[in-house]
Amino acid sequence: MRVLLVADKESESRERMKKLFAEEGYQIRLANSVVEILRDALKNRAKVLLLGIEFDNMLAVELIPLLKKCNRELMIILVSDEDSLPLLRKVRGEGIFFHALRPVTAEDFEELRLAVHCAFEKHPHMPASQPPRLLRLAALA
Repeated sequence: MRVLLVADKESESRERMKKLFAEEGYQIRLANSVVEILRDALKNRAKVLLLGIEFDNMLAVELIPLLKKCNRELMIILVSDEDSLPLLRKVRGEGIFFHALRPVTAEDFEELRLAVHCAFEKHPHMPASQPPRLLRLAALA
């Protein structure tokens, strides 16, 4: 099962991501605290994490090293409102899989959808799968 964990302080954004990825066939878990994220990382429940820049009064740059110590194979996609070069250098150095701006347009959502798909495909313990529905339709055109 492809379990996707969503941790973002903005509830509207979490709900939109939940809906988007549930329609794609992923099993979605919404985290309500840092403790839940760490527990999932330790127990290897979720393979991919959509992480907001701040969650539960903790910055992602502080949380990512902890998560990577709990589970080096966790694929982290950072979702933020900013494109700060110093921030990106720091989180990339910590081992995130991808950085995406918070989705607003259809193109933004498509970029995030593809990033999640690629993260699952690159995860060392996930079998290859069929591409997401939109990719299959585009291939037929």
